[in-house]
Amino acid sequence: MVMPRSKPGGEVCGTLENVSDGSGGDGRRESLASLLGGRKGALDASFPPVAFGIGWLAGGSSIGWGAAVAIAVSVVIGAVRLARGGRAGAVLVSLAAVVVAALIALYTGRAVDFFLPQLLANVASALVWAISIVVRWPMLGVVVGFVLGQKTRWRSDPALVRAYARASWLWVGQYSVRVAVFGALWAAGDVVALSVARVVLSWPLVLATLVASGWVLYRCLPDDHPGLRHPASSLEAVERS
Repeated sequence: MVMPRSKPGGEVCGTLENVSDGSGGDGRRESLASLLGGRKGALDASFPPVAFGIGWLAGGSSIGWGAAVAIAVSVVIGAVRLARGGRAGAVLVSLAAVVVAALIALYTGRAVDFFLPQLLANVASALVWAISIVVRWPMLGVVVGFVLGQKTRWRSDPALVRAYARASWLWVGQYSVRVAVFGALWAAGDVVALSVARVVLSWPLVLATLVASGWVLYRCLPDDHPGLRHPASSLEAVERS
């Protein structure tokens, strides 16, 4: 649970009354959803697993059919992305991930192993995000800093580092939820349930995490903080406090 931070003099920093709705009305409270997006990519990524499940069922539990349908859908999605100006590198990575998952399932002869790379990826993500918080390089700060072109300047602002760290725990939570659900369904060998879970725990969970982590992030920043785009230096942070 994220606890509010106290300002000098005992005033609680970031109470609900002092946090805007994240719409960026004052230029300092931009929502993470608007900065990072993510819903469209997460939605696209949920189609191939669903296609695998449908192909597997339609083909009479055939891994070959499931793999072929999943790859075909991934190719179509990639073509649409490229037609809309998407980056070729990102499209190739997405297609390669589906192909690798299909090859793993074909090699092991277990349809549920199509979902194994996604399960392992979430395990790795949960560990990386948790470790990043411990070593004071919270991944949310790294990602937002990259998107805003700040590189590592945000680390000079202790308030931002602290806020990014607390908000990053929600991302650890979302990856952990996926690991728990995907892991249980994979162990049970339930292909259909895994296909459904990939949809339920993709863009809806990403969007919820973006909104919640944005709220926590701004709740933990001082009221007079200039915003994510303007990290303060250590000296400025001391003077402000």
